[in-house]
Amino acid sequence: MRYVCAMFKFAHISDIHLGPLPRLSLRELFSKRITGFVNWHRNRRKHLFVNTLDLLLSDLKTHEADHLVVTGDLVNLATSIEIRLAGEWLETIGDPIETTVVPGNHDAYVPGAHDKSVKAWYPFIRSDDGPAEWPEDDHVFPTFRRRGPVAIIGCSTSNATPPFSASGYYSPRQARETVDLLKKAGEEGLFRVVLIHHPPIHRATSSHKRMIGIRRFAAAISTGGAELVLHGHTHLNTLYWLTSHHGQVPVVGIASASQGPGGHKPRAAYNLFTLSGEPGAWNLLCERHSLTENGDGVALDNSRLLYGELPATASIPEAARML
Repeated sequence: MRYVCAMFKFAHISDIHLGPLPRLSLRELFSKRITGFVNWHRNRRKHLFVNTLDLLLSDLKTHEADHLVVTGDLVNLATSIEIRLAGEWLETIGDPIETTVVPGNHDAYVPGAHDKSVKAWYPFIRSDDGPAEWPEDDHVFPTFRRRGPVAIIGCSTSNATPPFSASGYYSPRQARETVDLLKKAGEEGLFRVVLIHHPPIHRATSSHKRMIGIRRFAAAISTGGAELVLHGHTHLNTLYWLTSHHGQVPVVGIASASQGPGGHKPRAAYNLFTLSGEPGAWNLLCERHSLTENGDGVALDNSRLLYGELPATASIPEAARML
């Protein structure tokens, strides 16, 4: 089936870092978590606020997006209580049919945490044709979900790392299976959106936070074809491009959804994408909505056409145009 899309809207948030931190036992702190615990109290807790996330989600609801994607770091230290509470939070923001999640490095902060996170959030992660219950293996990713004219392909770079490291890993197996899914979605005429936590771009972040397997990922995109890549991790609003055999592919990052005003990173934001058109003639408008400077609301602060022309019902305010 070749889709002709009247209008489909999807939103992207990332790096939720739900707080505050729960009380930790000495056993829990006797691990890499001690470095994260200190970092939270020295830095993150000063600028990551739950009410910021609430403001962002409240504004997002007014735009009636058809789908929401979350590219990882729902928690901070991946304790059992954090993982459970993040699962409960996901249930408050929407049905698993309407929300897709991939994990980040904080969701796999210590050995064993990745599997606990995936199991707890599995309804929001699983492929459409995946088993109803988590299969307890490492082959959940890449995932594949069809939503209207969009194929959402979820990849994982989430793995436990030593202290003072936040790198991610994209495996050869994932790359091979991603290519297969991208080709399949392309043959069906779907708009292919790839989700990943770490930015798949050289020098997009420092070496201890990099993604291992960047060339592998770029080769998968080039071979399989994609229309859009969404990531988190850096807490920055960014736009990069990957070159594929099928043309240039935008790679879009977004600020932390919990970042309050006054920090050295951009204030909390979400991207709202409006898709229309058809295969070979897609139109994609990206609008960034950010926390206001005084932190009491959310407003449109940037817009950009990534593909094609504006839908007939959309417009870009002159002050919001991306240069």
